[in-house]
Amino acid sequence: MIDIETVRRDTAGLQHRAHLLACGSAVMPDAVLSAVTDHLMLEARTGGYEAADAKAAELDDVYNLVATLIGADKQEIALLESATAAWCHAFYSLELKPGDRVLTCQAEYAANYVAFLHRASRDGIVIDVVPDDDAGALDVEALEKMMDDRVALIAITWIPTNGGLVNPAVAVGEVARRYKVPYLLDACQAVGQMPVNVRELQCDFLSATGRKFLRGPRGTGFLYVRESVLLNTEPAMLDHFAAPWVSSDQYQLRSDARRFENWESSCALRLGLGVAVSYALSVGLENIQQRAWGLAGTLRQLLESKAGATILDAGSEHCAIVSFAIGGRDPVATVAKLRQQGINIGVSNPDSTRLDSESRELPVVLRAAPHYYNTEAELDQLVAGLIKLEKV
Repeated sequence: MIDIETVRRDTAGLQHRAHLLACGSAVMPDAVLSAVTDHLMLEARTGGYEAADAKAAELDDVYNLVATLIGADKQEIALLESATAAWCHAFYSLELKPGDRVLTCQAEYAANYVAFLHRASRDGIVIDVVPDDDAGALDVEALEKMMDDRVALIAITWIPTNGGLVNPAVAVGEVARRYKVPYLLDACQAVGQMPVNVRELQCDFLSATGRKFLRGPRGTGFLYVRESVLLNTEPAMLDHFAAPWVSSDQYQLRSDARRFENWESSCALRLGLGVAVSYALSVGLENIQQRAWGLAGTLRQLLESKAGATILDAGSEHCAIVSFAIGGRDPVATVAKLRQQGINIGVSNPDSTRLDSESRELPVVLRAAPHYYNTEAELDQLVAGLIKLEKV
């Protein structure tokens, strides 16, 4: 069980605002904020290099914490500035040649798909989209039928930015392993709202952010690279941290996933990420999933029954992201007016998941994502706020 009162006391940002947008940027616990600001103060007092030296053990332990969070080993973790940076480091490290097929999902995120298009133009790869099943999730049987010796990568988004969808990432991993095809999983929206285990997923690469459900600071992310894949994967870009300059005409790649990092990084933000991971682990990811998904289920019912909303989620399993529309309501204006009432939700534009949006003819949709720190009273506050706007 989660002690909600303690969690809320630990989070100053929840005291005067109903923050229901964990899928955008969740509210940090006070301990995360303190970790960041305390280190910045240490840098100001002693100098950046000196502060890093003083916190070397804590900075190194962030790798252990992230590894524990996703069931990986420390050497399989790289810390980066965002999920997109992590994903791109993995994708652009793959030696894809003309005619190689990349299989992806209907709900793939815009940043990833633009990278597919870039390499299709530059390298001649072929992008093939796996169709959805009747419920709106990736069809695993269709994926299996699409496999052939030209498939060089399976790359999907586990939980898209909108739609409440949870794609069958474990089943996709089973297909990837049977056919011995690399598997890149975007877990940006999954990490922090549910248990994640890379061994069960059987993925070769996994990317995630700190700022969403993990409740870390912005400007943080990480990449997992399976150890058996790591030593055969050279990053697209290197510096002397990723690959020390060992002689005048030679460099030597690091043996761990930090070969995907650069020398310069924010120590303060990394320490904040470590505290966020530790906080999530202390609460328990199973507990977090049960509460966050339960609140989202309640919100769907309230939006339909009381606010006249149309729920636009897909799939048979729904996560903590709730997408909806209210007839005749301008989503952008609605978000701005709710913010004036102290209620935070967001919008999802069609170009963030263009294939899914065009297939389902989605407009700009409203997007809410309650987290475990939210209360039923805040769900009621959102619904009351929407009804109030209807009367204006």
